[in-house]
Amino acid sequence: MRFRLAALAAALAAVFAAAPPALAQSPSSTTVAAAPDNSGLDAELFYQLLLGELNVRGNEPTAGFALILDAARKTNDASLYQRAVELAFEARSGDAALQAARAWKQAFPQSREANRYVLQILVALNRLPESLEPLKTEIALSDAKDRPAVIAAVARAYSRATDKKQAAAILEQGLADYLNKPDTGASAWSAVGRLRLAAGDTNGALDAARRGQAAGPNAEGPVLLALELMDPKLPQAEAIVRTYMQGQPLPELRLSYARALLDAQRQREALQQLQQVTRERPDFPEAWLAQGTLLAQDNQLPEAEAALKRYLELAQAQPPSEDRGRGTAQAYLSLAQIAEKRKDFAQANAWLDRIENSQDLIQAQNRRASILARQGKMAEARKLIQALPERNPADARMKAMAEVQLLRDNKDYKGAYDLLAQTIAKDPGDPDLLYDQAMVAEKMGRFDDMERLLRQLMEKKPDYHHAYNALGYSLAERGVRLPEAKQLVQKALEFAPGDPFISDSLAWVEFRMGNKAEALRILQDAYKERPDPEIAAHLGEVLWSLGQRDQAQSIWREGLLLNAENETLQETLKRLKVKP
Repeated sequence: MRFRLAALAAALAAVFAAAPPALAQSPSSTTVAAAPDNSGLDAELFYQLLLGELNVRGNEPTAGFALILDAARKTNDASLYQRAVELAFEARSGDAALQAARAWKQAFPQSREANRYVLQILVALNRLPESLEPLKTEIALSDAKDRPAVIAAVARAYSRATDKKQAAAILEQGLADYLNKPDTGASAWSAVGRLRLAAGDTNGALDAARRGQAAGPNAEGPVLLALELMDPKLPQAEAIVRTYMQGQPLPELRLSYARALLDAQRQREALQQLQQVTRERPDFPEAWLAQGTLLAQDNQLPEAEAALKRYLELAQAQPPSEDRGRGTAQAYLSLAQIAEKRKDFAQANAWLDRIENSQDLIQAQNRRASILARQGKMAEARKLIQALPERNPADARMKAMAEVQLLRDNKDYKGAYDLLAQTIAKDPGDPDLLYDQAMVAEKMGRFDDMERLLRQLMEKKPDYHHAYNALGYSLAERGVRLPEAKQLVQKALEFAPGDPFISDSLAWVEFRMGNKAEALRILQDAYKERPDPEIAAHLGEVLWSLGQRDQAQSIWREGLLLNAENETLQETLKRLKVKP
């Protein structure tokens, strides 16, 4: 039966196009059926083949398919069976493709290629229970040394199935004989785990990652799966990663671990991992780039500059590529930011002038605008951003947000608020815009507006934890409705356990409620996890209030080294009349 939807053809094409060498792709559909080798082709059969191809070229692929498949059966030739499958694809007929592939497999029971077609067509058609036997055959017919790669390729095919849960179950059944073998256990469990994760079964995926690591402690597959599972609510996943890191990990996986730590706001641990990579592999450029970018964000400027320049040295020795272009642009942007922080605006512009990647030119212009604003040329800075091209709504949003940030950095809060209002009117469903407008409203002292916007955001996106944290912290900062403030911050922590900035908010609520010892404990943990000038301001004030003034001043000095211009830190020192 011919499928009326082109989606089937697209699914089949995706399966074969994405398959690695272990799952062969079909030749071009423009191939004309070749005469079978040593077939004793007679005139009648030759005419049948010719007529079949003419039917195909004359927009009668179904008739052509029937003639070619019949010829394949008469000659018992694999190339004709394959051609019949291709013609079925052209006709958008999944059932016909399956018919030809099964006929091919029946004629050549040991043909891996025929079996692959049957397997992948069944998966593309979502006839998953029928795919179990071809799945087992595909693994059994593969060479032992290639089996882990074949398992991974088969899993990728099943990942495109509509019913992910059933796909995971079928794959696990098909791999049952390989799950506990030392040479295939890690890859088999990793494959099963990925499908479980795709089906939303995170606990099942975690169990598969554990079993995979038990089968192959040095295998990368279970670790990659665990990295995807890493979440504060699932700490067991990180335990798998840490176990692997205790051995001799690939630098790429240690770098991936560092990125996962950054996503979890665990900057100090991420930096430790990056430094470990550069110690073990000093010629690994990506680790230097990530390390330099992170150090620049933390205002460790000399170390950041050295790391970024080391990256550029290593990158220049690599052949040109898209990744190298993006990385080089990122390094130039970070170096420009370092120069800007040093108020060396000429050097900052010199770094920006080196950026050639068109995708990064917008960021470069944003930095130029920031440099102009820091020199008091605000009108010129805004014009620079406004002159950026708008190819699509995403570009327009990016421009607006860059201008908002410029206005905020220069304390033009009314201008930022009004521009955000205009941007929200064009896209009222964007939660980040609402949040930013609420934060600007707070800066303007419009606390009712801030709370209204944050409540609106909570209603639209109940899991947007920044909204709960911001409102809770604002209430604590003003010393009002403190029990409610604590509830709000605790709710934010439910969504982002261990986040040092939200922990800072909770500590500040505790401090305002008079619970100084608890506030100190929370702040010390948060500052250890994320040395930040705002956390330093709060930790110092709690220590100061407890009479530990030398320690307070030491923490404040550290905060000033991180960012001497931080508003919270400067306001704290001014209010307490302290010059650390």
